[in-house]
Amino acid sequence: MDASIIFCFIVFFLLFSHISSECFPGCSCGTDRYGRSLTCMAAPLSGIPKDIPEDLTKIRIEKSQLSELPKAVFSHLKLLKHLWLNFNDIAIINIKSLEGLGNLTELRLQGNKLRSVPWTAFEETPNLKILDLKHNRIDALPEHALKFLPALTYLDLSSNQLSVVSKDVFLNWPLYHTENKDEQPTVSNVVLALHENPWLCDCRLGGFIEFIKSLSPPFILMNSYLTCSGPDFKAGKFFHEVHLKTCVKPVVSSPDTNITVLLGGNITLTCFATARPEPAVRWIYDLKILRGFHEIQSRVDEDTIRSQLIIPSLHPADQGLYTCTAKNFIGNSSISILLDVKSPEGSVSHSSGFPAAIAEENVYIDIRISKQTVYGITIEWHAVTENPAETWFTIHFGHYDTIKKEQIYIGPGINTYSVTDLLPATKYEICVTLKKQAPQKGQCIVFVTGSDFNEMEQREKLIHIVVIVFAMVLAVPAGMYACTTNAKFNCFERCTEIWRNRRHSERSHMPDERQGTFDSLQAASDEGLCKESSKEQEDRRRSAEKIQKTKNEQRPTAELN
Repeated sequence: MDASIIFCFIVFFLLFSHISSECFPGCSCGTDRYGRSLTCMAAPLSGIPKDIPEDLTKIRIEKSQLSELPKAVFSHLKLLKHLWLNFNDIAIINIKSLEGLGNLTELRLQGNKLRSVPWTAFEETPNLKILDLKHNRIDALPEHALKFLPALTYLDLSSNQLSVVSKDVFLNWPLYHTENKDEQPTVSNVVLALHENPWLCDCRLGGFIEFIKSLSPPFILMNSYLTCSGPDFKAGKFFHEVHLKTCVKPVVSSPDTNITVLLGGNITLTCFATARPEPAVRWIYDLKILRGFHEIQSRVDEDTIRSQLIIPSLHPADQGLYTCTAKNFIGNSSISILLDVKSPEGSVSHSSGFPAAIAEENVYIDIRISKQTVYGITIEWHAVTENPAETWFTIHFGHYDTIKKEQIYIGPGINTYSVTDLLPATKYEICVTLKKQAPQKGQCIVFVTGSDFNEMEQREKLIHIVVIVFAMVLAVPAGMYACTTNAKFNCFERCTEIWRNRRHSERSHMPDERQGTFDSLQAASDEGLCKESSKEQEDRRRSAEKIQKTKNEQRPTAELN
């Protein structure tokens, strides 16, 4: 064969046939009638390959686990027209990632993990005609999304997470204004794909639905039967079947705002919230953290929701205000319901929100200081009640002379409480009562912190506390004294003086000083400082018998065969 014929054959083959070769691991470079191309299918890539030839007009990288498009990654590819990056894991697109792609006409990002798109990045691609974003996770379109896509004729946003879109997104599209003039259309068709999104057909989508209904050639919907996914009563309806009203802020109402119920009864509080779009409704009340009640919501009509709060087995502590609040993006509204819990005897305390007379009013509470820390104390109490699993207590604590003391509510099953950050040379009172009763005789401890600042080292070890007991059995440490309320308060000064003298005597005669603790106990009356009445002694004896009986009943027993 003549050599010139062979040469021509080779030249022809190179010009008109597809030639491919491996240019990156797992990728191939070739030439066809569109120009030079790079194809990577399921290639083990950690990112966009570097040193891509500058003469490429098409890049196709698919199923290669790309996770992002970095800044200016294609900036040297001035001739690139087709960029396919389908079925990767792209979740981030840098706002400058399309820099230098002025000739790009096709961008396909199907099947990635995009939740949002930097739409201003398309300022770099004024000639882009095809944008495929289907099967991603995009859930919002800003109003300027299409502003920088004047040449776009194919937009696919199907199978994303779009639920609410403003009509302004499309009204700001330059091509929409151009093609809706009376002049001859400049393009044959403009295709939009918006199906398979969870459209929420409430008042916020009204403008978009009207826009969709008004579309006419050259604008064409790939699937004209767009479907509502919510609210529930509109799910499955087509856009052309729904008629949406304007949005309004919530209005909340209740059939009864002042309710009285017997102690131990059940009650269901009800409120109605009317709004567009559907508001978020919740109940607010004092004991929500400790006693969270069941809430039920149901729809009355298209714009109204009924919310019910179910309160079983009413406690005295459940009395008070219950507020039903409804909120949507326009505003919020609320209504309060006053709940009174009435005891079987019928007396209700309106000042505190708790009944003044309750079945366990005269229950005897055994209270004592169980532990002393560097700057505080821990109290412990026991009470024999009919239903310990539902018995609430209130701690009243503060300076002795303070009329209004801090109140701390303690739930069932707890019988200790610690007080810290006590000040020196200060007289305190701490009481334990049932529910929110006022303190009764035998439910309080008055104590005073010491002021011996000349012995700071000793004070760091243990705060000096002199305890005055209110008609109760109290165990105190050696060297510390207790007085009953029947004694005059000069007993307190005497207690303090004798206690200090004893501490001085112990330090001068004992080589190894023993730090006082509440583990070494003795009755204060042994010192002869204060005397108990026969009634107080009888109260103590009965309280001890009740507590011991309760403890014995709680011990596990075994039957002998």
